[in-house]
Amino acid sequence: MARFSANLGFLWRDLPLPAAVRAAARAGFDAVECHFPYTTAPEALAAALRETGLPLLGLNTAPGPAGQFGLAALPGHAAEARAGIEQAIDYAAGLGCSAVHVMAGLAEGPEADRAFRAALDHACTRAAPHGITVLIEPLNQRDVPGYFLQTTDQALALIEALARPNLKLMFDCYHVQISEGDVSRRLAHLLPHIGHVQIAGVPDRGRPDRGELHYPHLLRLLDDAGWTRPIGAEYRPEGAPEVSLDWLPLWQAL
Repeated sequence: MARFSANLGFLWRDLPLPAAVRAAARAGFDAVECHFPYTTAPEALAAALRETGLPLLGLNTAPGPAGQFGLAALPGHAAEARAGIEQAIDYAAGLGCSAVHVMAGLAEGPEADRAFRAALDHACTRAAPHGITVLIEPLNQRDVPGYFLQTTDQALALIEALARPNLKLMFDCYHVQISEGDVSRRLAHLLPHIGHVQIAGVPDRGRPDRGELHYPHLLRLLDDAGWTRPIGAEYRPEGAPEVSLDWLPLWQAL
């Protein structure tokens, strides 16, 4: 049976984060994940997680200035990038959160590559004692033009070069389909390096049961490969999230 995580960066985003966790539990999700929880007191979020029994699967490092999408690959910003990594890992560790997504930012070139590698190496070292996975996620250039990490091949090269056991790929099917296509084969090939999978409809990032990707096929592929972790529902609902969730119990039964 498939399990799903509510991405609270998109779902119930009008609610305070603890209330959004409770809404996800009422809707039948198996876990939650979020983007930037830092304005929420960890104690309040921890209380909601305990109350619902939902695990917190992941959160992002802070995005930096508006429109920047992260700091880790920005040459000359190593101190700020490390501070964001420290903040994210400390917050995650206090909540038993299993992964931190280190956001690269808008950058290009060899200096950006060196900066990103150094930041990821530091993140992996800091995260390892807490059992936290460090995630990197390629973003498509239509939605985030200029983002440093653009393809799964680029991400795999980084993962193999750094050779850190807690550095994994966040495989967002929406981004991969737009940037590269051939999602089924890429998913199967990269599975040993994947730490988290996310879904959304393509091309509009709407509910996952609409659009050009047939997720039941991908869910069966993951199940056949032995994937057991919850899959992140990171999509933009039309109106109240509850209205767009009729797919959830059907796919949980697959």
